[in-house]
Amino acid sequence: MIQGELIGPDDFNDCRIPLRQLEMPGPSEVHAWYLDLGLLGRSLQLALDEPGGSGGSTRLTLGQLRFARYFYLRLLLGGYLGIPGKEVSINRSRKGKPELDRTVHDSDLHFSIAKSDDRVLIGLSTSGLVGVDLEPAARRAHRPLSVARRYFTARESAALEALHPDQVDDAFLRAWACKEAVVKASGEGIANQLCRFSVQMDPSRLPAILDFEGDDASRWSLAVIRPDAGYLGAVATHHSTMAIRACRLLPNKSVS
Repeated sequence: MIQGELIGPDDFNDCRIPLRQLEMPGPSEVHAWYLDLGLLGRSLQLALDEPGGSGGSTRLTLGQLRFARYFYLRLLLGGYLGIPGKEVSINRSRKGKPELDRTVHDSDLHFSIAKSDDRVLIGLSTSGLVGVDLEPAARRAHRPLSVARRYFTARESAALEALHPDQVDDAFLRAWACKEAVVKASGEGIANQLCRFSVQMDPSRLPAILDFEGDDASRWSLAVIRPDAGYLGAVATHHSTMAIRACRLLPNKSVS
């Protein structure tokens, strides 16, 4: 368990399929799972009696990626609920956020899922709202200062403009991931939400929510996750403290 706001590749524990009964996150804990669907795809193909070749990563179609995302999401949720993944019932809130069907599952487990290419980040909490985002680390916004002036708060855009030009791209990407995670936790959808709160823009300082219109910023926690060199993620919870247990889901050794 990591008490902190910056989670790197070495902080992830390797967890292999098959999953046994998973321990629920405790108070203020978030379990963050990182999945490489290309790597997991081969084990899934073998499970479906579709040999996937000699090894390594499998290239999946868009349809296969969509199926794999929810297959492994249900697998993980089932591990926490103590039931097979196929018995997990998921519906969507009025704003479209996926959530457990509370008419089927009597559980306080909350989750959030983010995708980028064939990678997935899943956050789980029993302490309330949780949101995650995942971005390619090399992603660059076209004219980030203009985007910040249009969609971010005045405080954020001013802080971004004050940075050295060499820092702007990385600072913008980190802020975008953090803001997406907060919006996903709130479940309100992205429209008109990015400008309701400010996050720390200086990449040399720990991520944090600095102010929040209509809410208490101190009741939120924020963390940045770097599961590997190619991706940047963020986790947000509506809780004043957060400890993260980071796990990397891997295939069974017999098929990896």
